[in-house]
Amino acid sequence: MEYPILVILLACVQYLFFGLRTGVARTKFGIDAPKVSGNETWERYNRVHLNTLEQLIVFIPALLAFSYYVSPQWALLPGIAFLIARQTYSYLYIKNPKGRGFPPTFFINIILVVGSLIGVIMSLLKQS
Repeated sequence: MEYPILVILLACVQYLFFGLRTGVARTKFGIDAPKVSGNETWERYNRVHLNTLEQLIVFIPALLAFSYYVSPQWALLPGIAFLIARQTYSYLYIKNPKGRGFPPTFFINIILVVGSLIGVIMSLLKQS
């Protein structure tokens, strides 16, 4: 289970980086707390940070379940894809939010959830 834990911790580091970057941009663009709007570029940084949190809520438990019921080694592929997709989404969204497309992390999370459900159901059927 070390590989999935490593991927999860890297996703947490990435999320912390996005948060730090958002805080630095808050100062740079003069967005004084508690305001959450006022500069479009800062709002893009903030949206990337919040969207990443939204995806992590599904990603972390789904990756753990996938690792346990399917395979920790196979969990590496969607795990690494998630990290790369988040970084790509961040770059593209900050550059041009309309041109970033639909975040592939949504589909990665679907794969993890469906794979985990299949694994759990198969495990339950073996116990019967």
